[in-house]
Amino acid sequence: MKKALIIIFVVLLIDQISKIYIKTHFVLYESYLVNGWNWFQVYFVQNNGMAWGTEIGGRTGKLLLTVFRLFAVVGIFYWLWLSVKEKRSQILIFSISLIFAGAMGNIIDSVFYGIIFDDPMHSVATLFTDKPYGTLFHGKVVDMFYFPLWRGKLPEGLPFFGGDNFTFFNAIFNVADSAITVGVAILLLFNKTILPKAATENLE
Repeated sequence: MKKALIIIFVVLLIDQISKIYIKTHFVLYESYLVNGWNWFQVYFVQNNGMAWGTEIGGRTGKLLLTVFRLFAVVGIFYWLWLSVKEKRSQILIFSISLIFAGAMGNIIDSVFYGIIFDDPMHSVATLFTDKPYGTLFHGKVVDMFYFPLWRGKLPEGLPFFGGDNFTFFNAIFNVADSAITVGVAILLLFNKTILPKAATENLE
């Protein structure tokens, strides 16, 4: 369990340091080309929704999503604790730790950022401001990594989308999103060897 907690702590630390740095050094929608590469950008955006910038509308929807996340991380942590107790695979424990850390990273944004930061629209945000942009449980998740690997117009003959402008890969994400994605990918790739037999049968 100690190793799992170290993984969670390190991921959360990197996630929150990167988010706080972006909010206190970038204006909203400001971007920076890493090493001059168009395909690797630090691009500051905020979203009200789920991982990878997926949006969910309205204050009620945002609150419900945050509450759901809180219940979900309790379940994930119980899964982690049970896996450690039953001495499951180290790979399984590592992947659950990544998923838990990623979920917690975005929950911190959702729960607290609305009351500790001001609006970064016209200037960089101030940490622990006396003019917060939101309320408890209504903070916005910070995203910053953008990899538009290819931009162009799709062939005219392509059904439905022919002639449309298209960007691959268009998602903007953060460290927490990456941790969740890697954790889930590990579960899918190694499910036959790291999950109990009943669980792998359900996946199939």
